[in-house]
Amino acid sequence: MLETDTAVASKTLLDVRDLKMYFPLTSGIILQRVVGYIRAVDGISFTIERGQTLGLVGESGSGKTTIGRTIVRLYKPTAGQMLFDNVDLAKLQGEQLRQARQRVQMIFQDPYASLNPRFTIGSLIAEPMHIYNVASKKEIRDRTAELLRVVGLRAEYIDRYPHEFSGGQRQRIAVARALAINPEFVIADEPVSALDVSIRAQVLNLLQNLQERFNLTYLFVSHDLSVVRHVADRIAVMYLGKIVELSDRDELYRAPKHPYTRALLSAVPIPDPQIEKHRQRIILSGDLPSPIKIPSGCRFHTRCPMAQDICREVEPVFEAKEGREHYAACHFSEQVTPV
Repeated sequence: MLETDTAVASKTLLDVRDLKMYFPLTSGIILQRVVGYIRAVDGISFTIERGQTLGLVGESGSGKTTIGRTIVRLYKPTAGQMLFDNVDLAKLQGEQLRQARQRVQMIFQDPYASLNPRFTIGSLIAEPMHIYNVASKKEIRDRTAELLRVVGLRAEYIDRYPHEFSGGQRQRIAVARALAINPEFVIADEPVSALDVSIRAQVLNLLQNLQERFNLTYLFVSHDLSVVRHVADRIAVMYLGKIVELSDRDELYRAPKHPYTRALLSAVPIPDPQIEKHRQRIILSGDLPSPIKIPSGCRFHTRCPMAQDICREVEPVFEAKEGREHYAACHFSEQVTPV
């Protein structure tokens, strides 16, 4: 039986349509004028279903973090729609935006910078609850202690300061703060990249357990495909402000349709010495181009080992390829072989 449009829409929590985020470049000290734009996010679209995790991967400078910050409206988008439960976050202002942020929270990359050292961790976790006035002071303190236990810390730590904790513990505190006002959607911006390898698995397991316990929906931002593979249901690969491939996790690893995705996958280590010995590593030449001056045609052609004349002249269409909801923007996607 086919699902109705209403049934499909009810499954979708976030629907991003043609989102653009440009930062102006100005010249002059007194009379500043705009001389150009940094096209950090340049027209992207994706959806996230309730209770699922979309992994967003790419190199530094690809625009991943900008997307997360735009969704929570730390930046006002230049163009496009961000439909959260059918409400466009891009158009909200004032009290409407404030109320929407109660349902959308963010975990930042650096746990050393995201926690104010002048406040106790109890105050940091309780602050969102005070802002939204969700309970009495005693109830807030009780919930703060409970949140510490939920993320694997002792309740008696409530009056300690951030400098007394390790990086992994600080990130757990940041997770507790993000959950304080019962959000539905959490953006995790490289939540384990600043942590020791031995601690990363613990934080990833915590995030997955919390997702099941509270029915959370995640946008998981990372540059590490090996990390994303363990937490994401679907994966979007970004390059220079554009999504170049979007697919179910297993389908993406089995049969990538974009040469950039294939290059990223070739760098992911495999815990089998025999397979690892015979794998072909793909080393991309050059650096990521500047988002101020985007290359013509396919923006990846300056580094692509498969590039031909059409790639330099015509921008490929982001369209469905073979496989379950597998999309890519490449003129020669059928020639991309598995890693």
